[in-house]
Amino acid sequence: MIDKTTLNLFKKIIRITSKRDIKIYLVGGYLRDLILKNKKRKDLDIDFCLKRGAINLGKRIASELKAGFVILDKKHSCCRVVKKTKTKTYTLDFTDFRGRDLKADLFKRDFTINAFAIDLEDFLKKGKDFEESIVDPYGGREDLKKETVRLINERGFLEDPLRILRAFSIAGLLDFKIDKKTIFLIKRYSHLIAKVSGERIREELFKILDLDYSYNYLKKMDEEKVLEVIFPQVKSMRNLYQGPYHHLDVFQHSLETIRQLELLLKELKMNSDLREYLEKNLCANRRRYSLIKLAAFLHDIGKPQAKRFEEGKIKFHGHEKIGLEIAEEIAESLKLSNIEIESLKKIILWHLRPGYLADLETLTARAKFRFFRDTGEDAVSVLLVSLADQRATRGPLTTLKDRKQHESLVKNLIKEYFKKKKQKPPKKLLTGYDLINKFKLEPSPLFGKILKEIEELGAIGKIKTKKEALNWVVKFLKTQ
Repeated sequence: MIDKTTLNLFKKIIRITSKRDIKIYLVGGYLRDLILKNKKRKDLDIDFCLKRGAINLGKRIASELKAGFVILDKKHSCCRVVKKTKTKTYTLDFTDFRGRDLKADLFKRDFTINAFAIDLEDFLKKGKDFEESIVDPYGGREDLKKETVRLINERGFLEDPLRILRAFSIAGLLDFKIDKKTIFLIKRYSHLIAKVSGERIREELFKILDLDYSYNYLKKMDEEKVLEVIFPQVKSMRNLYQGPYHHLDVFQHSLETIRQLELLLKELKMNSDLREYLEKNLCANRRRYSLIKLAAFLHDIGKPQAKRFEEGKIKFHGHEKIGLEIAEEIAESLKLSNIEIESLKKIILWHLRPGYLADLETLTARAKFRFFRDTGEDAVSVLLVSLADQRATRGPLTTLKDRKQHESLVKNLIKEYFKKKKQKPPKKLLTGYDLINKFKLEPSPLFGKILKEIEELGAIGKIKTKKEALNWVVKFLKTQ
């Protein structure tokens, strides 16, 4: 049930607490997953509670384990110990009771399926049966059987509105439903999420985006008026007609794009290169996989501001440039890292580009080179969002021929991206030093333009040697 490494860690903690006559309880999601017997994670977040002295105990445990230590909330006596082993990273949170005793503390927690506790010393040292050791005052085990997420008390969302998002992230993680009364309270108190910090919203939001079927829960969040509180910018996307190529308004199209993206990723799940690409952590424990879904949801967020009527037709020229600015504001409010923000902006800026390439009669080497140059490491992300966007567009003017052409181009470019990644980068035909030494040029916009042109001509095979590159520069300079 409890793996050997974790068991040894618990025994070390008990040795420390028993010397100080401290009764410590294992609580929270880790204990819930032990009861379910079907949730295995590489890294473990484990919660403990005690009557008082959590911060002093955390310091002592961190010292004994040679682990990291941080105070999370001095006022409420909450601290964290982070211990890395060869196979796992343990995040251990210690808190004082949030009530006069254990039962009162559990009543202050979020959902019944997280309101379990076990006296760790009784269980480990006295050998009590696991099931009999579980303290479950609010019917959590019954809700586990019913596969239901249920709020413990009605003030739960008032005490911490983030629990509204957590209801969806836990339901998604466990594939549970949210009970009717909890849904009623979510709808009543959804406006309170606006008071929660961006960092905390981000953590729960990315847990939802990390699911294989985020669409189901995002749609449910929308039905309960939660999405608009997190993303107030989407209100103007509702009921915004897009023209005869589309069958949905901008908002519903954006949700459908996430659904199509998830279906697409399931189709391509056997592609090991793509799997590795999506699994890359761009920051902390946030995968590229999740960021691409956020980009899919926000890819058309600039359309309301870009909407114009020209010659009797609805147009959205420049919506991608407006969209990247709005997405940047959202990303900053969620406190995303710089690398995540730049990636999100690039996906939104270039999400139309593959469609333009698919419309060309002949896809030239130059056009492909420029696409990969402009999108960089985000090329595959752009291609995936573009194809999901196209699949989510099924108005009367869309044709099967166009759809097939787009699909073919995207899948071929994804293959080409990974093929190029495995090749050694081509040797530079010319460097800045060559321009300074041979032509007495100084760094300037012209200087950069020459190097960019040489790189492009080399990539498409128009120039193959340094001598040819130098001759090209001579001719180029004569025209300036």
